[in-house]
Amino acid sequence: MRRSATLRKLSPQKGKPVDTCGRYLLNNAKYLKYDHYLKAGLPIATGVIEGACRHLIKDRMDITGARWTMRGAEAV
Repeated sequence: MRRSATLRKLSPQKGKPVDTCGRYLLNNAKYLKYDHYLKAGLPIATGVIEGACRHLIKDRMDITGARWTMRGAEAV
């Protein structure tokens, strides 16, 4: 990414997000082994998806007067 930004001669302002993203990926490379996680059968999701799921489930589970069994809650 950084090399592509350099070759495209992006201005420092336009190149800043590329540098930020590149730095994040380099600093967190040890956690970004998604191929291994998928082979192990672990779910992979983005923060946006995880956040949306959390809010949807909370909205469903938090209905006034609703009573949930463990089985029913797990189904949600």
